[in-house]
Amino acid sequence: MAKYYVDTNIWFDLWEDRSDPIKPLGEFAFQFFRRVSQRKDTIYYSAFTFKELKSKLSDQTIEKHLFRQFRDSRILKEAEISSSQMKEAVKIASNRSVPMADALHAILARDNNAVLVSRDSHFNLLQDVAPVFKPEDVP
Repeated sequence: MAKYYVDTNIWFDLWEDRSDPIKPLGEFAFQFFRRVSQRKDTIYYSAFTFKELKSKLSDQTIEKHLFRQFRDSRILKEAEISSSQMKEAVKIASNRSVPMADALHAILARDNNAVLVSRDSHFNLLQDVAPVFKPEDVP
């Protein structure tokens, strides 16, 4: 069973059915989540993911509409955040000039033996922390 830590931008792609001039980002996200659900793989998120989602969505929208189907099928799991992970994220963020939240997402993926799913270019600088794939590139 595969494990995936899904970055906030992929959740927004799914919810908002986003696209760029060339790619149907929402469709890529939808197909990724569909494959993961069918295989009963694990999707991780963290309190930081939830916090970032709350920048645009209400708690109710996140819980009842975005996360519900994955909670119902028991494939959604929360990655706990430790103080040592926070310290490491601050250090990595400072050394590599990436946002602390992105460093933390990569650490959480690593520590949960999960592939990080994102399209954020900051994660190119964190490939040695956790493997990173775009949703359309996940096998």
